[in-house]
Amino acid sequence: MSKIPSLSGPSLKPKSGTAKQLIVLLHGLGADGNDLFGLAPELAPHFPDAHFISPNAPFACDMAPYGYQWFSMLDRDPAKLYAGILTAAPILNTFLDTQLASLNLDDSKLALIGFSQGSMMSLHVAPRRAKAIAGVVGFSGGVIGGDMLGNDIRSKPPVCLIHGDADPVVPYSLMKASEIVLSSLGVPVETHTRPGLPHGIDGGGMQATVAFLKKVLK
Repeated sequence: MSKIPSLSGPSLKPKSGTAKQLIVLLHGLGADGNDLFGLAPELAPHFPDAHFISPNAPFACDMAPYGYQWFSMLDRDPAKLYAGILTAAPILNTFLDTQLASLNLDDSKLALIGFSQGSMMSLHVAPRRAKAIAGVVGFSGGVIGGDMLGNDIRSKPPVCLIHGDADPVVPYSLMKASEIVLSSLGVPVETHTRPGLPHGIDGGGMQATVAFLKKVLK
């Protein structure tokens, strides 16, 4: 059995000095941990007990000379994308387990914030974990292989989906499709449309993120 790769990336310790929550930021295709880590200083004042970490995805990006990917998107066939997610999922789960153990926290204190591919990974992994995490914020992504989730779901963490309606990279329609899949399985979902926003994160999305995390990270 091959060894599961370990992940690493920038982190920010809690302002209070003691971690009572863990917030993991998962970047998109061709980026790295530093890309999404820029959200941590914005969120930290609202969550002084949170430890933030933003790992690099496990694989070198095959569509650019730099950056990382959770899975390849050279072939957009849904089956190929799903197979890539299945390969990356145990790597991410191992990382989450390791981080929680190092901070002496359980899943109920864990929140995932994913962008694009990172959102897809978060929405795949979270409901398949045996214990429900605090919640998932998914920016500009969605559930891939939604027809498979009903067979695999083990927990129902609350989900906040945020998507720009002018996204040219990941279809805005994926947000509604993901909401339907998750809601049909009893997963609490809230959605936020960002008018005119392309593939990105804006101030309104961050406000929705803070409000959601304050509800679930009690």
